[in-house]
Amino acid sequence: MEESERIEVPGVQEHPSLALVDSEVRTGRGGARDELETPEALRAWLLERDLIDPGAELFEHCRGRIVRLRADLRELFAARATAHAPSVGAIEALNRALTSAPGTLLLHYEPATGFVRGADHPATQVIEHVMALMAEDAAALLSGEEGDLLALCGADGCERFYLRTHARRQWCSTRCGDRMRAARAYARRRSALART
Repeated sequence: MEESERIEVPGVQEHPSLALVDSEVRTGRGGARDELETPEALRAWLLERDLIDPGAELFEHCRGRIVRLRADLRELFAARATAHAPSVGAIEALNRALTSAPGTLLLHYEPATGFVRGADHPATQVIEHVMALMAEDAAALLSGEEGDLLALCGADGCERFYLRTHARRQWCSTRCGDRMRAARAYARRRSALART
């Protein structure tokens, strides 16, 4: 996605799980986008968010696992935003992801920085580590106070989730809000012309 095409959606910078859910959406006028179409695209997406090391290599099965987690998170976010019960399967998938990587941060000593703590995981567990991080963020968001702010964009055709920063906010972005206001104005003009 070009930098000029980026849409700032409230909550995406703070919550990687929200960014993951919004990485594939229909965006109005029948358009759709998937930022994780290929293993290379997934790798770039994760690198941009500093969730993997630059040397990490990802494959199609890694992408498939993240895409399945994304679908489960989308269901859980929709349930939270609409106050409906999610499927047991989606909750179980999130819980599996939570426990997919060791959660204990080990102590290391690096001459340049001194003592540091970090998760050790072999290269074969890179995706498990990412999934655990995403699941932890999602679980915290869904069960915390910010979960009350979770909303689905009210623009026709847009499926992005966002954190409602203002009680009257209905759209994920200025772009969606402008599009919906323009559609309403056009409908009013057409209605007025039809009456004359």
